[in-house]
Amino acid sequence: MILKRLTPTLALALFFAMAVFTAACTPTVKVQASDEPITINLNVKIEHEIRVKVDKELDDILSDDSGLF
Repeated sequence: MILKRLTPTLALALFFAMAVFTAACTPTVKVQASDEPITINLNVKIEHEIRVKVDKELDDILSDDSGLF
């Protein structure tokens, strides 16, 4: 009922007032760097062991001269 009596100018002013009040209520987020340096503790143990064993017989079977492949 009240909206029927509003003039376009008053409705526009009311709309902008509501927009300002809504924008004023939005939360703000601040990103700030820490004063202390970032410390990463890694306890990693890496061990590599590579073993290559080929029997002489297997090497002879897989050789190019055997005609297997």
